[in-house]
Amino acid sequence: MPVKVAVNGSGTIGKRIVDSVLLNKDFKLVGVAKYKPDYQAYLMIEKGIPVFVPRDRAGEFINSGIEPSGYIDYLFEEADLIYDASPGGKGVLNKKIYEKHGKPVVFQGGEDPEIAEISYSTFCNYSDAINKKNVRVVSCNTTGMLRLLCILEKEYGVKKALAVIIRRAADPKEDNKGPVNSILLDPPEIPSHHGVDARTVAPWLNITSAAVVVPTTLMHMQFIEVELKSPVKKDEVLEVLGRYRRFLLIDSTRTGIDSTSKLMELARDAGRMRGDIYENSVFIDTVKIEDTRLYMFQGIHQESIVIPENMDVAYAILGLEHDQYRVVEKTDNLLGIGSLEKLIKTSRHR
Repeated sequence: MPVKVAVNGSGTIGKRIVDSVLLNKDFKLVGVAKYKPDYQAYLMIEKGIPVFVPRDRAGEFINSGIEPSGYIDYLFEEADLIYDASPGGKGVLNKKIYEKHGKPVVFQGGEDPEIAEISYSTFCNYSDAINKKNVRVVSCNTTGMLRLLCILEKEYGVKKALAVIIRRAADPKEDNKGPVNSILLDPPEIPSHHGVDARTVAPWLNITSAAVVVPTTLMHMQFIEVELKSPVKKDEVLEVLGRYRRFLLIDSTRTGIDSTSKLMELARDAGRMRGDIYENSVFIDTVKIEDTRLYMFQGIHQESIVIPENMDVAYAILGLEHDQYRVVEKTDNLLGIGSLEKLIKTSRHR
């Protein structure tokens, strides 16, 4: 019997969760909570997706030509699992509503860690999420860092890490944000919140992070420095990362892909929906190792990188699967993760 899923919100993350749930035979989308009769609501109706609305706004939707499937409280009552994909900071208000219905909830990284029993990243703490009632999937940058660092911890041990994050200024549709012509310290101090947030998932991690915002909407870029507990060679690290489809290994010299814009063009030309890149995009030409010290750049597509973790965590929360690697394989196959690397036939050894 498929798990009945409700999604509260249809923004950058919410609409991608909706599409992923629709692909998954283990899940059944009960519907989506909408609060405004915007173009997203029209698109969902056209796609046959049930739209549920607040009681006091039902008339507004009907007058706009959108016939709701019911009220939002009906949606939450019917669901076995709720994804909260509302704007950052709204989840804490929604939590009171969810608790009345007694349903497990997946929150997003825009919420404070205190909203959930645990913060989550699949390669770090999948087993900790099993049968939890509330779990928070960490933000895009934190997800990208933790995928890498938890795998390195497992293979070699991590003494400490530094992450310098060059952040996109806004998502493509967010035309009210900036900066337009500046590099903004975000925040104007060290550390940034990213390393602090990473420790809510991996408290053993000794990490410092710093961030700036630049005028682009495409992706984040991260410079990562890691001091490992044992010496390692570059080929060994690339071989380890190559075992995981959630790492896209980019040979810039051979492929000419040396920027976030070219990465996005690759995803679009490959037919990825919305040009999404679920993988950490590791530029292998930048991977440098000095004894136990590892340096590298990786690109992080902020709009989609957390979607695999959102799919994974449902299996843990509902107790459907205790083996994280079986879940990862299922999700990777579902979303076509790994297909971009097959397309460009990147060498894993340089």
